[in-house]
Amino acid sequence: MSSHLRTGTEATPSGSGEENTIKGTVEGHDGGGRLGSVFWTSLGISALFVAWAVLFTDNLNKVTNTSLNWVTATFGWSYLVVTLGILVFLVFLAFSPAGDIRLGKDSDRPEFSTLSWFAMILSAVMGIGLVSYGVAEPISHLATPPHGLAEPNTPAAAVRALQYSYFDWGLQAWAIFAVFGLAIAYSTHRKGRRTLVSQMFEPLLGDRVNGPIGKAIDVLAVFATLFGTTTSLGLGALQVNNGLGRLFGMPVNSVSQVLIIAAVTSVFTLSAVTGVSKGIKLLSQGSTLLAIALFVFMLVVGPTVFLANLYIESVGQWATDFFRMSLQGTAFGGLEWMQWWTYFMMAWWVSWGAFVGVFLARISRGRTIRGFIMGVLVVPSVVFFTWFTVFGGTAIHIDMFEGGDIAKQTAADINSAFFATLDHFPLAGLTSAIAIILVVMFFVSGADANTYVLSMMTSDGSLTPRRSVLILWGVLTGVTAVVLMLAGGLNALQNTVIVTSLPFLVIIAGLAVSFWKELRADRKEKTDAAH
Repeated sequence: MSSHLRTGTEATPSGSGEENTIKGTVEGHDGGGRLGSVFWTSLGISALFVAWAVLFTDNLNKVTNTSLNWVTATFGWSYLVVTLGILVFLVFLAFSPAGDIRLGKDSDRPEFSTLSWFAMILSAVMGIGLVSYGVAEPISHLATPPHGLAEPNTPAAAVRALQYSYFDWGLQAWAIFAVFGLAIAYSTHRKGRRTLVSQMFEPLLGDRVNGPIGKAIDVLAVFATLFGTTTSLGLGALQVNNGLGRLFGMPVNSVSQVLIIAAVTSVFTLSAVTGVSKGIKLLSQGSTLLAIALFVFMLVVGPTVFLANLYIESVGQWATDFFRMSLQGTAFGGLEWMQWWTYFMMAWWVSWGAFVGVFLARISRGRTIRGFIMGVLVVPSVVFFTWFTVFGGTAIHIDMFEGGDIAKQTAADINSAFFATLDHFPLAGLTSAIAIILVVMFFVSGADANTYVLSMMTSDGSLTPRRSVLILWGVLTGVTAVVLMLAGGLNALQNTVIVTSLPFLVIIAGLAVSFWKELRADRKEKTDAAH
């Protein structure tokens, strides 16, 4: 995936090739970039965090647990309000006259075909979460329906299970990515600014974006991205360990998980440093093809007619309840459930915002604002809904009608859900092996691109960060994932990503305001010039 960040191998001769993209994005900012206060501050605080986790593990757990409870109880509602607000803003923008503006010069046209563009968007985020949660979330909701909206293990619970999975992985998540991608694409391709989050606040803060406030914004962006990546790394290690345990009897414990993280970290760091764009590009395409193959297999051998009916009913329920779900707080309880699911998912999306935003901006030069918003919001959401229905719906069918115990296995170990479902079908060994390979491929291509974006953000927006910086962030990402895994496994990962993403949520809200202010000013200028 990161190949699309760095190379223009797929570019069509549309007059907006890679050379122009780089020139238009960071003119005068090559040669590895300047290592300023953002780099040293980010590095220093990251190192302190790692030292804290290693030397005072119990204290870290206590502080993150207390912080989590305070953050979610006090500000949990803000995740719901901000993400819904951004979604409404984007839909309004798409249907406003501003929707015709191109991300780049007026003469620019899209660099990639629409089909390639969709494939790249999906490869960016399809990743580990689909295997980690494709079965785990729906089957967990079947056994413990969200907010007590149905009796456990009933048809009503099955519909609610998918409805809430759609909510956690649907429009709100993609709205966060879309607003970031739009703002970065507009700022870099149309305005010629550096690829830094702080630069997008120029319409709101003016020259102060080059001072301490701008630096603070960039440091927060680095942190959110770092912890979003480590959470994915941790989840990936848990998945791979569980799969290898089932297939080859590998012990499922922290030693195995640390070894897996170490192995994958060395691969993606090496790949980020050598810029093996062809290898990563092949990895992205290969993982997409494997995911499609696994999906088609499950659709064929699974309860297809049941899945089709469940899909229609669940989408209907999701659409009917959309605004209620979007603003369902915890005034009358349910905080723990929200921490484990909705708040964690929202925080995870927020922490991935800068990374996915940079990626979307890189591949979307020349598209109109309207085309960008509709493409980024609608297509991935439909793909995610379908994936969750086929895998989660199949697990639901097994538990409800075939005497299965997938929900029980998931409650004991959430990472066993996907493999427990595959066990009920032919070629379970082969499909489980494919699922493990899929996780590793998503793992490497996602972490490689994340390492690149972290290095870029700490190198003054340079598109060619120096090798030492790439190695440093690659290693630091792996080390942070390891210390969090040892500190408390999945729980520690979830707590940390929620706590560290809250300040960044404020930045995303500010980003939307800044982007709107700039759009209005530019349109007014254009109108005045026409008169």
